[in-house]
Amino acid sequence: MHNPVSLLPSLLILVLALMFSTGVLLQLLGCVLWSNWWPMLTGIMYILVPMPYIFFGSAQGDSYSLYGSNLESGWMDAGKFLTGFSAVGSIAIPAVLAHASVITTGALVMELAAAAMLGATCVVYDYYNSKETTYF
Repeated sequence: MHNPVSLLPSLLILVLALMFSTGVLLQLLGCVLWSNWWPMLTGIMYILVPMPYIFFGSAQGDSYSLYGSNLESGWMDAGKFLTGFSAVGSIAIPAVLAHASVITTGALVMELAAAAMLGATCVVYDYYNSKETTYF
């Protein structure tokens, strides 16, 4: 019989992979089902969103978590702000496209579901990566 604690990292990686795959699938379905590829613009935002956090977020070496702050972490806070600011773009782009009637409401819902799923994937990864017992 296997120890359930020893299976946790493998199960966590599996869950994260399924969450990410589901988010990408929803992103593609938002384009394919309505034969309109304009919602794929948010794919650019998914690449740009983590950039400020990658550049400014690792100033203290081992501190990569999204939560918590102190007075000495000005660059980290700037990275978190810019990451949050650009994350709003991944929600705003499909909303503006739907408001301008470039995409349908169904495509908007699919894109927002994809953004929520990919965002949840990042939050779950960051939560487990910031614990004292690292899984990755």
